[in-house]
Amino acid sequence: MVEGKKVLLGISGSIAAYLACDLVRRLIKAGAQVQVIMTAGAKEFITPLTLQTLTGRPVIQGLFDEVKQWDVEHVGAAQWADVFVIAPATANVMAKLARGLADDSLSATFLACTKPKVIAPAMNTAMYENPATRENEALLKKRGCLIVEPQSGLLACGDTGKGKLADTDLIFQHIEYALQKEKPLQGISLLVTAGPTRETIDPVRFISNLSSGRMGYAIAYQAWLLGAEVTLVSGPVDLPPPPPCRMINVNSAAEMAAAVLQAAPSAQIIIKAAAVADYTPKIKAQHKIKKQEGELSLELTRTTDILAALGQQKQPGQVLVGFAAETEGLLEHAKAKLIKKNADLLAANDLTSPGSGFGVATNQLLLLWADGKSRELALMTKEEAARQLLLAAREIWQNKNTI
Repeated sequence: MVEGKKVLLGISGSIAAYLACDLVRRLIKAGAQVQVIMTAGAKEFITPLTLQTLTGRPVIQGLFDEVKQWDVEHVGAAQWADVFVIAPATANVMAKLARGLADDSLSATFLACTKPKVIAPAMNTAMYENPATRENEALLKKRGCLIVEPQSGLLACGDTGKGKLADTDLIFQHIEYALQKEKPLQGISLLVTAGPTRETIDPVRFISNLSSGRMGYAIAYQAWLLGAEVTLVSGPVDLPPPPPCRMINVNSAAEMAAAVLQAAPSAQIIIKAAAVADYTPKIKAQHKIKKQEGELSLELTRTTDILAALGQQKQPGQVLVGFAAETEGLLEHAKAKLIKKNADLLAANDLTSPGSGFGVATNQLLLLWADGKSRELALMTKEEAARQLLLAAREIWQNKNTI
């Protein structure tokens, strides 16, 4: 998404300025070109030489410094950029940006720039919560700036509260969002499930599977980038939380069924990517089962078939997408599941195929439509596969809801 893009990064005088180095590294690694603008305050916390070394470009500093690249530096930089990011943004800088002041290189370039803007505030909690700052932030939002809200925690000043610079991964995600010009899922409510479930045997043991949740999380992220309002119901996974969405964490199949069936009526597109346990212990021991001689038998009972339940209660205009992970008879089993569950689209993958399935960054999907159409996708990253799946689901939704 950021590959080949030109990112203008403004850094202001916050203790969090050093974290901009990690953001620059992320952007460069992803293939972006980065041009840094620093305020006088920022140079008190990190040197221009550091940023110049990381980006390979001279840092823009004073408004009246000798011009190194452009005839009128702040105008040239504004025209060069595909996106303007300010991270960290202090209360002072936000006030200047909101009021249209242009007394340094950063604020002058901001005023001259017509490209998408991303602002990540960082400051003392009292400063952030001050009505003046809140008003300035609201004004910047109203003008179309994406605000990456600060996190809560222990601040450098010793206070605890909201004001820490957002995680650089989250800032990076907002930059991708700003660069995503087309939003074909804008206004669409999307529900997606991800990860495995855990079925308790006793207080220390459970039944689960190898699902990492990466496919479901990729779908949630790509859906957000494409403009959808996303609800993610996730089993226990070792993944960072996705970008802004409604997050519902569950453990068992029963918990996932309850959460999904409650959220389903308000969703326009539902994608069931979670690997839900088909069986759960009939009796869950209250205490740890002790080792004993001979064999141990567990009596298992069926869990709720969430996809089938969703198919039965599917509303007019609603799109239901399922997944089928198979080790044999992929096409045969996928077709049967598509019909039996009353789904509109099924994404099937062969777990025995290299690079496909659980625990890897790639996937190869076979897409099957309810009308009999099918399409096999090439092996690609799960993010790319997620986008292809979402666009196919959106097309079905559009056909269903065209008057």
